[in-house]
Amino acid sequence: MSKIATDFGIDKALKSLGIQAINNGTSTGDHNFSSGEAIASYSPVDGALIAKVRTSSRDDYEKVMAAATEAFKTWRLKPAPQRGEIVRQFGDKLRMMKEPLGKLVSYEMGKSYQEGLGEVQEMIDICDFAVGLSRQLHGFTMHSERPGHRMYEQYHPLGAVGIISAFNFPVAVWAWNTALAWICGDVCVWKPSEKAPLCGVACQNIAAQVFKANGLPEGISCLVNGDYKVGELMTHDRRMALISATGSIRMGKIVAQAVAARLGKSLLELGGNNAIIVTPDADIKMTVIGAVFGAVGTAGQRCTSTRRLIIHESIYDKVKEAVVTAYHQLRIGNPLDQHNHVGPLIDTDAVAMYQKALEKVVAEGGKLVIEGGAMAGEGYESGCYVKPAIAEAQPHFEIVQHETFAPILYLLKYSGEVENAIAIQNGVVQGLSSAIMTNNLREAERFLSVAGSDCGIANVNIGTSGAEIGGAFGGEKETGGGRESGSDAWKVYMRRQTNTINYTTELPLAQGIKFDL
Repeated sequence: MSKIATDFGIDKALKSLGIQAINNGTSTGDHNFSSGEAIASYSPVDGALIAKVRTSSRDDYEKVMAAATEAFKTWRLKPAPQRGEIVRQFGDKLRMMKEPLGKLVSYEMGKSYQEGLGEVQEMIDICDFAVGLSRQLHGFTMHSERPGHRMYEQYHPLGAVGIISAFNFPVAVWAWNTALAWICGDVCVWKPSEKAPLCGVACQNIAAQVFKANGLPEGISCLVNGDYKVGELMTHDRRMALISATGSIRMGKIVAQAVAARLGKSLLELGGNNAIIVTPDADIKMTVIGAVFGAVGTAGQRCTSTRRLIIHESIYDKVKEAVVTAYHQLRIGNPLDQHNHVGPLIDTDAVAMYQKALEKVVAEGGKLVIEGGAMAGEGYESGCYVKPAIAEAQPHFEIVQHETFAPILYLLKYSGEVENAIAIQNGVVQGLSSAIMTNNLREAERFLSVAGSDCGIANVNIGTSGAEIGGAFGGEKETGGGRESGSDAWKVYMRRQTNTINYTTELPLAQGIKFDL
């Protein structure tokens, strides 16, 4: 292990999670179906090799699907509250493993340790939500137009749910899907990001312990590792009743086409190009806090990261100065050190993308207010660290229309009424998260109205980044239209059925048709 890993107890965390560091293969439970080539997981924190994980071949995938489909036959018959009890136990296990799993998330993905712990807490929270929901999977009863008939709707499990997750939230997004799918009676097959495979192994090990302790088939929770080829096996597989995919818009369009071709169901959580509107009536202090955290948290690698700050011309210079001052106070470095605010990007490819974006905005006529740039030297040996950058730009710039998964914030100016700012905000293909900073009730209500923000998430005096478990999470337009987590998002993991019961001795036919025998 590297010095950073040793100093911060990563070796102990891995051991407690059932992972052997720097190994040629990693077990994913009692039965390791993986026999493919090994993929190595390197930490963006210090560039060190953490461990290697075997990928899943086509034959391995078939074994996994056989286990999953067989387990579904048992799991779907358990009453939902009993399934909720299993999820409760899983949540308790997560409470016990919060510290080591949070450290692994931080070290393998690069987000701050506090964010790593927060991500595990999201897993715990969705388990709690799902446990309560397991006793509320309600249908509806409606009056029939025919005498002596009762009509109602109910929901049944779908079957196998395929989950394809991204590196930026390597455990929480899986849990958002899995906890709900489990209480709905589904089984889950998960392909974690190949950039953070150990987080997937750790979660699978924890889940496997719970299912084994309860004498349940391990096929209820399955893991397949690999690149896009494994994802293709999932998206084209008719046995996958639902594919939940999180990632780029480009990836989402490929998944959507493949699943639609077999008339399957998909839940897509794709890119975001999120904006905060700052009106003349905004609280500047709150604005700076929301904008800075939204732009640099997780090094700008959240789908809800703040990319655009749309500021009224009357306060533009004041807001710009306040944000720039705040940026000068940021500390960049080892995310396991809680004194630092910003950790690394996921890999050097992400750094190259960040640098191209900065070159692009200047080439289009923008001006760098905080120049940014890659960092080198002691503490930055991994080559994944960059400085958060700020650029003055125009809404129509191609690079501004594009989502760059890095800490780059574009300052945009608007004049006139708030409707002009809303038009700028809505003038991109993405539609995930949005926010307005104002103490003007009329402006806030316009922003939230039918003619306001076109995003799936719209906040007032709160930034774009972050979401509560109780609300449905997702976006519109090319963000995919999916909804995960709270509210009634559970319905996507079930199939809807309308039932009619005739408790008379007669059989009335529709439209008054007579058919006497």
